[in-house]
Amino acid sequence: MTEDKVRLEPSWKARIGEYLARPDMQALGEFLRAEKQSGKVIYPPGPEIFAAFDHTPFDAVRVVILGQDPYHGPGQAHGLCFSVRPGVPPPPSLQNIFKEIQRDLDFRAPDHGCLTPWADRGVLLLNSVLTVQQAAAASHQGKGWEGFTDAAIDALNREREGLVFMLWGAYAQRKGQLIDPSRHCVLKSVHPSPLSAHRGFIGCGHFSAANQYLEAHGVAPIDWSLPPRAQLG
Repeated sequence: MTEDKVRLEPSWKARIGEYLARPDMQALGEFLRAEKQSGKVIYPPGPEIFAAFDHTPFDAVRVVILGQDPYHGPGQAHGLCFSVRPGVPPPPSLQNIFKEIQRDLDFRAPDHGCLTPWADRGVLLLNSVLTVQQAAAASHQGKGWEGFTDAAIDALNREREGLVFMLWGAYAQRKGQLIDPSRHCVLKSVHPSPLSAHRGFIGCGHFSAANQYLEAHGVAPIDWSLPPRAQLG
């Protein structure tokens, strides 16, 4: 995996592109090639691995939502954490995210689970691990992606101020050690999965809290509403 061969959005490439040349990223590239050559199906498709960066350039980021690794079912993952393609039923964690937005902001849940409009409005939907093997959750953890996404978070922490980081669950909160809470707003909760959502995620108020923080710092709030599926491109 080399900087010149990976298509990374220019503002991000300027900050973390050099990381791609590291030995651990070279090893990651070799691992992914070997997996594909052995016939394993990898999600998301290659052109969408870096979709979070494509949709939310560095200076456009206002909110960061950290996920763990991509969905591993057919047709689900498309490079944005918690999001699925239009027409794919929203997984349980995403259903709980919609429940909390409805409770918090009185927004109606959409008829799809595609969060691309959020990404285009400044919400970086970043998984810690950017690929996964079909039907094998967490199969690409520990292969090198974590350091790369740490570099992205570190760049945001150092070069930007007044961002909102939503850290849901212990995994995301460990990654939150990279964030200076005196420079940014760090919102923590249990994970929205059905196993934990009713122990604090439902009722956390993160979506309204994020907008209040942004407005207090002179930044436009996020429009958390989502258009109906028929209006998606």
